[in-house]
This record gives sequence, C-alpha cells and structure tokens, in this order.
Amino acid sequence: MKLTDITSGNLNAAEWEAKGYELPKFDIAAVAKKTHDEPTWLHFGAGNIFRAFPAAILNDALNTGKYDRGVIVAESFDYEIIDKAYRPYNNLSLLVSLQSSGTIEKKVIASVTESLKADKQFAEDWARLVEIFQAPSLQQVTFTITEKGYVFNDADLARGLSPVFAMGKLTALLVERYKAGALPVTLQSTDNCSHNGDHVKKGVLAYAERWVKDGLVEEGFLAYVQNPEKITYPWSMIDKITPRPHEKVQAMIAADGFEDNETIITEKKTFTAPFVNAEEVQYLVCEDTYTNGRPPLELGGALYTTRKTVDEVETMKVTTCLNPLHTAMSIYGCMLGYDLISAEMADEDLRAFIQKIGYMEAMPVVVDPGVLNPYEFIGTVINKRLPNPFMPDAPQRIATDTSQKLPIRFGETMKKYIARGLDKSNLVLIPLVLAGYARYLKGLDDNGNAFEPSTDPLLEELQAIVAPLELGNPANDYSCLKQLYTRKDVFAIDLYEAGFGEQIEGYVKELFAGPGAVRKTLHKYVSAR
Repeated sequence: MKLTDITSGNLNAAEWEAKGYELPKFDIAAVAKKTHDEPTWLHFGAGNIFRAFPAAILNDALNTGKYDRGVIVAESFDYEIIDKAYRPYNNLSLLVSLQSSGTIEKKVIASVTESLKADKQFAEDWARLVEIFQAPSLQQVTFTITEKGYVFNDADLARGLSPVFAMGKLTALLVERYKAGALPVTLQSTDNCSHNGDHVKKGVLAYAERWVKDGLVEEGFLAYVQNPEKITYPWSMIDKITPRPHEKVQAMIAADGFEDNETIITEKKTFTAPFVNAEEVQYLVCEDTYTNGRPPLELGGALYTTRKTVDEVETMKVTTCLNPLHTAMSIYGCMLGYDLISAEMADEDLRAFIQKIGYMEAMPVVVDPGVLNPYEFIGTVINKRLPNPFMPDAPQRIATDTSQKLPIRFGETMKKYIARGLDKSNLVLIPLVLAGYARYLKGLDDNGNAFEPSTDPLLEELQAIVAPLELGNPANDYSCLKQLYTRKDVFAIDLYEAGFGEQIEGYVKELFAGPGAVRKTLHKYVSAR
C-alpha cells in the first residue's frame, strides 16, 4: 500500500478500505486540472499543520461534491519538504487522527494539487507562482509559517524585488497581481498568534512602502495593498496539535501494509513524513472579509464570522479554556515529577485543579463568542485533548517562557474581576498557580530534588528574587516576594495593590514548608474549592 498507487492506477480500494483507510471521494485528476487552470487558493507553509488541517478540511469539502478546486502549496523556507514529502507522493498524504481512546483514524488527503518552492532561484516554480497571482480566479492566499515567518528587517527591505523573507516574497508576487489589473485577493493568516492578519498586513505594507520610496514600484501599488476593497487581512483563530511523526503511529500503519511510513528530517531540522499524525480536535474560526470570494471551507468545519467574534474566541481560549490550564499543569507538573501532560490528567488533584480553574474561577469573566460554547470547549480540553495518550507534550515544554505567558493567561482574568466588581474571594486556585510559580523558580521538586526550570528570558532575574527562600526553613523572610508579585510585566497587575499579595504570600509559605508541601498544599485547596 503506497500513496502513489492512488493516482497511478494500481489502487486496490477494497484492501485500503478493509484496513480502515478513507479514500478520496472526488476525481483527483479533474480537481487538479481545474485548480491548475483556475486557481482559487494558494497556501504558504508546507508543514505538518497545513496538511493535517487546512488541506484536510478542503479534502472534506471536496468529498461533498459541492466544490471542485484544490489548494496549491508554496514553501518559502525549507524547500526539502517539497522535494521529499510532497513530490515523490504526487502531493498526497495520509492524515492519522489520534483519538483520545488510543485508537487512530486514517484518511488520504488529495486536496493539494501542486507543490512549489517559493524563491526566484527556482525559476520554473516562481514563474508558476507569478501565473497564479495574475489569475483573476485567485481568491485567497493563506499562511502557516509560524509567528517568526512574518518577520522582516532593513536588510531584506533593501534587497528590492528579490527579498528572502516570506512577507517580501508575498509582496513581490502582489506586485504581479497589481500589474495584472489590481485584482482583488484576501491574505489570510492561519497561524496560531494573536490578531494574525495584522502580522501579514504589517509585513506587506513595510515592503510596499520601501519599494515605493526606492522607486521600484509606483505609488498606486501602495494604495492597492491598503485598499480594503482590493486586499483584506482577516484575523483567524486556529487550534490543533500536530506532533512530529510518532513512532507508535509508524508501527501501526506499517502493520497495515502502508509503506510510506518513514520519518523525513531535513537539513533545517524539519520533521515530516508522507503521513501526518494529529489530534482529533480542531478549530478554525475566520473573519469573513473576502474581496474575491473564498473556498467553502465551512463544508469541512471552518467557522466564518466577524472580527469581533474571532477576537472573543481567541480571548476565550487564551485566557480561560486552554492556555491557562496548560500553564497551571506545567508549573505543578514539573514540581510533582511529571514529564507528560497526558499522565498528569490521571492525577486527581491536578485534574480537579484545572477543572476548577476553568469552570469555576475563569468562566465568570468569559464572553461567550456564540460560535463556540466555552463550557463545551473546556470539556473537550479536559476529556479529550489533554488525556490523549498519543500527545507527547511535556510540562517542561509548556513551562518555557512562563513569565511571558502569565500576564495574559491569568492577569487578564484577575483584572476583569476587579473591573467588573466581582467577588475576588472566589479566586483561590488562580492565586495558587501564581504562588506555585515562586516555588517553581526555586528549581526544587516536591521531594526537594533539583530540576532545571525551562528557558525563560526573565528566569535568572526572577530566580534571584526567591533565592533567599529555603525549603523547610521556618525562619524564611518572605518579604522578598513583594519584589516578585508587584511586577506588572510578569502578572499584568501589582498583585499586592490588587489585594491578592498577602493571599499568595500565604500560599508560598505553605509550598515552602518542606518535602511533600506542594502535594499537600495543592490537595488542600483543590479539595476545599
């Protein structure tokens, strides 16, 4: 069983289906030809998340028979992905959905019709990209290039119309679309970063302004990329975990006789494969502002709404329903000796800890966005996503840059309690998370053994504040904590000024009481809540 069998005429469909593989229900060749002649969607970023999510929901839309165009993918950073993970398999891939039950679902993704290397050194590919951008049929250009992919600098701006960075390449291609008649198109980020469309807009405008200034393009081009009737930069919220190719998954599909199960590691250290393993749960909520139409991805489960609602969905996820729970688990998981989030979910104290943070303490300040129910979202996180045995996520990874995450994940909730005049005494476990951070910074687990806190730009500075505190020393002077918990850059508010300082200080004293104090304190307050 090989992916190329599907397009070479050697497909034994009965064998694939008997082994639980869902095959495309559409005419792959017909969709590829239609897409080549009248492209509607180009995507930058050929990584695993693209194949597991945007390409997969388009595949679902095509399976309905209500749409007839695929997606063309362009890679602007790691060209080996195209050469090793796309073209040898005729752009087909296998999506392996990792179920929380420990089982897998297998689906062949055939919605990607072309794969291109987005750089002028690949002349044929670049010419095809120009052709696509000149096509009146092009509706949207989307991105999964990570937040770092939107960067630019003076050196790249100075390279003129042959830039190196992704936003520069995009802008150079937009020049071609402008020359073809200032045709409309929407530039839609689907990266997991706040207000992601603004990252695209900032990059495009920077290059356009510089090129106008340098006389490389006419002023009308700048007006074009700033005209919301021509170009839009919508926001979106995307949420789906796609880990590196999993050895357990490789073994399971190899046992079926599926031969395309090798891991590909590029020189740039991208881990990919002809298959993508991903969690079963996924969300894509997009601001519905498209200037030239769009593919009907709602047929595959995407949600289209207003910018305000996208922002509410993101706020719900980041400040209540997912990210704060992750951070609480990472701080306490590290101190309690865990190295897997899924294993933490079998710990009654930790499971109740995050349930009560989400449902009881953070939920009162959540704005229900309407398109996703906050209670159902948390329920899915707790019952499906975090316990998933296939998810090799570790509290040590999630604890990276914790000082940068605390203001949004907890500080915003506390600020809303104050702003809305809510009863602050109802906040018990969120302050316990923040108290746990002081204990975590000490780098001692609950048994008193040293562990290495995860990397953080403020790690050494914050560790110096708690350095005088000793585990099990009744003579500790906890006045040093005022230096920590008055830091608005770390907690978004001065916690003493806000009325939480003494409460948190009391928790810290309990956490430093001696070996076993972390478990004892966690159990005490979770049980009492």
